Amino acid sequence: MRNPAHTKAVGQLLLAALCWSLGGLLIKWVEWPPLAVAGGRGFIAAAFLVITHRRLRFTWSPIQLGAAAAYAACTISFVAATKLTTAANAILLQYTAPVWVALLGAWFLREHATRADWFAIAATFAGMALFFADGLQFTGVLGNVIAVISGLCFAGMAVLMRKQKEGSVVESIILGNLIAGIVGSPFIIRAPALSPDGWMALTVLGTVQLGLSYLFYSRAIKHVTALEAVLLPVIEPILNPVWVMLFLGEKPGRFALLGGVIVLGAVTWRALHSIRRLRLVPASSTEDAAT
Repeated sequence: MRNPAHTKAVGQLLLAALCWSLGGLLIKWVEWPPLAVAGGRGFIAAAFLVITHRRLRFTWSPIQLGAAAAYAACTISFVAATKLTTAANAILLQYTAPVWVALLGAWFLREHATRADWFAIAATFAGMALFFADGLQFTGVLGNVIAVISGLCFAGMAVLMRKQKEGSVVESIILGNLIAGIVGSPFIIRAPALSPDGWMALTVLGTVQLGLSYLFYSRAIKHVTALEAVLLPVIEPILNPVWVMLFLGEKPGRFALLGGVIVLGAVTWRALHSIRRLRLVPASSTEDAAT
């Protein structure tokens, strides 16, 4: 029979990516510098997750703290990379994460990448390269390096959260958001007052773009491999400019459209492949199947 927990988790990852993709549009409406936005949305996301979870258990274990640190480093370094290099470079280099997870997962989680995984990774990279072809530049070396670091942190976050699959990972996300908030606090203090539209955008960034997305992500990570947890959400950088096009009129070119089709096709194929592969796995064996 079908493995319902894994199928539901795949859907939750795609919903998380949908929420993440709102960032590019909403950040344009917040009249704050990037690190102030990162800190503000971090505080709001932490509050949202605390309110929506009645039973929280902070163990302060190395794994829980490590996942929190990786989460905070991922969000902060991505904002810094976007500031120091092009947005296209930043998002493309951050999504080198599947390669790092494929390597780290085999060593740390004993979750070995399959040929289907490597095919999906290659197709995704090719599609993203086409999608961002017009915006890619070789300038901004420091920003590019930080973007790669952001990808490593994203990979580390996924692996460490997957390591906590027997427990709750939302505590790591709350701690990570608090760290991001604290780091961004000096920039918030010096930032100008926000307009009502700015406050609305910042609130949605915290509650939906980070809070709700990681609510989905924390539930999904228990029933998928660490590689699936970073490979399936790669539709996020493709959806991001779609919202900008719909609401701000910035239209992608032909290469972007072709690249988007390739990425969506690779992710859809990988999701269907993983669901078919686990179709005959009983629900009671969900955890074993995911590994």
